[in-house]
Amino acid sequence: MSRADVLVDADWVEAHIDDPQVAIVEVDEDTSAYEKNHIKNAIRIDWTKDLQDPVRRDFVDQAGFEKLLSEKGIANDTLVVLYGGNNNWFASYAYWYFKLYGHENVKLLDGGRKKWELDSRDLTDVVPTRPATAYVAKPQDASIRAFRDDVVAAIGNQNIVDVRSPDEFSGKLLAPAHLPQEQSQRPGHVPSSRNIPWSKNANDDGTFKSDEALKALYEDEQVDLSKDTIALCRIGERSALTWFVLHELLGVENVKNYDGSWTEYGSLVGVPIELGSNK
Repeated sequence: MSRADVLVDADWVEAHIDDPQVAIVEVDEDTSAYEKNHIKNAIRIDWTKDLQDPVRRDFVDQAGFEKLLSEKGIANDTLVVLYGGNNNWFASYAYWYFKLYGHENVKLLDGGRKKWELDSRDLTDVVPTRPATAYVAKPQDASIRAFRDDVVAAIGNQNIVDVRSPDEFSGKLLAPAHLPQEQSQRPGHVPSSRNIPWSKNANDDGTFKSDEALKALYEDEQVDLSKDTIALCRIGERSALTWFVLHELLGVENVKNYDGSWTEYGSLVGVPIELGSNK
């Protein structure tokens, strides 16, 4: 798989901005950012409302995903181009989500909103409409999603890449510093995990680092790329970006994203936890 299979640049988006076969989709941590402005013809997916089951902790099911994409005007053969703020962290989460339900024709805008704005490209507040479709999703792809028992079994046996900040990993914080310190009962990290913050995957302009630099990043942190790998963070969105880097850019096989992440693991009874850094 080449970068062209999973990434597009801003010039490509501008050239295809009016193409009805392309759906440009913004997914942001700040769900109000889209309302202020966005790329022309971009539609919004709200990760808190559109992708999550409203009752239990899980994603919307297959039927729910079909309903969402049908209402958004996305067909099975539509090329979906995802972008967002903060180095595409929630756009990467949505990318992994699309792959989970079998939508193969999906790419990220390299650099996301950050690079687009740095280039002083046009934004609009006009909300477009797309004609409804009859989208048909596939069953979830279990090969890219990890659960708590998978993580416990991986301790000392597989790569566990914790992509949170060093302060979260060491146990000083339960969540990123700008968020409420809540949602897990205990701080710390999974034993044998390696701490490689998700932000290290990107250049200053928000684009992904070169394949050579990315491979060196993980190998320097003693991640054996020939082994099965589980990525985790707090709720699975930052680790989805690391999943994208390992699986989609570097072509590492058998990489899973643990979307339960620390808000689940840190509240489990009886599982092993460590404090401090792994240096």
